[in-house]
Amino acid sequence: MTRTTAHETPERPTSPVIPIRPIEAMGRGKARHTPKGRQTSPEARERVAALCDGLAPRADLLIEHLHRLQDAEGALRHGHLAALAERLRLSQVEVFEVASFYHHFEIVDDAAPVPRTVVRVCTSLSCAMAGGEELLADLQTALAGDDTVRAQAAPCIGQCHVAPAACVGQRQLPQASVAGVQELLASGETGPRQLPEPAAAEFKQLRSLLAGALSAEQVLTELKASNLRGLGGAGFPSWRKWETVRAQPGPRHMVVNIDEGEVGTFKDWQVLSSAEAGAPQMLEGLLIAAEVVGISHAWIYLRDEYHDVRELLTRELARLDATLRSLIEQHPGYTPPRIELRRGAGAYICGEESALIESVEGKRGLPRLKPPIVAMHGVFGRPTLAHNPETLWWLPLILEKGGAWLAGEGLRGRTGLRRFSVSGRVNKPGVHLAPAGITLRELVNEHAGGMAEGHTLYAYLPGGASGGILPASLADVPLDFDTLVDHGSFIGSMAVVVMSQHDTARGAALNLMQFFEHESCGQCTPCRAGTTKAVQLMQAPVWNAPLLGELSQVMRDASICGLGQAAPNPVDSVLRFFAHEVNAGGAA
Repeated sequence: MTRTTAHETPERPTSPVIPIRPIEAMGRGKARHTPKGRQTSPEARERVAALCDGLAPRADLLIEHLHRLQDAEGALRHGHLAALAERLRLSQVEVFEVASFYHHFEIVDDAAPVPRTVVRVCTSLSCAMAGGEELLADLQTALAGDDTVRAQAAPCIGQCHVAPAACVGQRQLPQASVAGVQELLASGETGPRQLPEPAAAEFKQLRSLLAGALSAEQVLTELKASNLRGLGGAGFPSWRKWETVRAQPGPRHMVVNIDEGEVGTFKDWQVLSSAEAGAPQMLEGLLIAAEVVGISHAWIYLRDEYHDVRELLTRELARLDATLRSLIEQHPGYTPPRIELRRGAGAYICGEESALIESVEGKRGLPRLKPPIVAMHGVFGRPTLAHNPETLWWLPLILEKGGAWLAGEGLRGRTGLRRFSVSGRVNKPGVHLAPAGITLRELVNEHAGGMAEGHTLYAYLPGGASGGILPASLADVPLDFDTLVDHGSFIGSMAVVVMSQHDTARGAALNLMQFFEHESCGQCTPCRAGTTKAVQLMQAPVWNAPLLGELSQVMRDASICGLGQAAPNPVDSVLRFFAHEVNAGGAA
């Protein structure tokens, strides 16, 4: 071993010189002239270009492009996804992760056969109570051997009042049966239903606002007087949203949330499909809100299950263009917002406003961490007013009749009118307009035709899957925002599912938790793993109440958004009100 002194520098060994060789000489064949990853064929490029013709090649329109391919091909082929990534200047990973996130997209190999028609049978609570699971099994048996059709389970499709419901291709089929499905398949009538043409809108209140007969401040005054709250589930005061967004620097945006995927909810479908004052009245409310708040761009986000409403809104937006051109001529200073209709793709999580905004931007519908709230940092980072369509629908009526008119409705100290989606064991399931503060017993007896023959009230869901399950002994509690908190429940979107002695709360809770498991976006562990673990625990004959209680608390405390935070509500309700169903000696 050679030693050196402090004043000596050790001799460095010389490294062998490695000659630089051209790629083609490194044992990998010829030099690469194409990028890594799946290569796009000329045929795939041509097919994608033809199907997406007329659609701007923008990244935020990725989901719209995917729908074009899915609708035409019956699935998303790998080669087409690669060509689409090239067209939109996105990485193939970005396109694939979005396509694989949404339930209504199916990714297959280029040569894989795909069915001509997919029949989605709802197996969520209302339809399950009406025999949806049996219908699915019978359909799969009846269609066995037919490679052109596939029947599969689907979460709530917003037709709970006509359960069991199915969607044959893009056609909603109420009170579905094997014969009914086969009849549609044989006829080829699998496109969207034709909804009644709505009456032409006069836009009286919007015209008054533009003419100066009604000021923006007067609109806000009437909105405050009406006590109108958001009707998508949270019940936040509408005027406060307006003032918050209005105070932010422009440009300001708006999103209209028509992604009502909550089990038992179908009121927005009814509002928009009404022939008397449906979609046009909602659009007038949108334009009034846009003018008062200063909105430059609005997106209407519609759940994909509502193919019939999409056709209706497409027609109404085309009619609206002519109206707006006329208004601009009459009021040269008027600049209406740009309005885009966006199509969801089967993701309940996109009912959460920040997840919806991510989807509008062409991404996976993953909820954002808050703060900041969307009113300050929403679509493309701009202040955004998020509204349910029914909230906007009420606005022209409030301005016509005065805010005091709506505030004067209600019972037991509550204010306003509410649309309740009522399904389950009643004689007249449907959307029922009733005073805020009405009780479940009054709602069933006075509006829903009473309990169905052979059924007596046992339990009910006041607010869809998230709102918990209450016993018949609480049927005289007022139904409205904030009135059910003491019972561990809430009204949410006012989706009321009525259960009888022929049902069990534990069975309903399991069905709901399976829904949450299916719809969890997977972003946070408490929700992703918690819903799966809860489903496992809930299938035991006797429930492990302490463990379920701990799991519930973790999900509430640590989940990012309302899905994981509210998912334990049905479990907690069973343990609180229906313990006899899950305890030893009383398990059903």
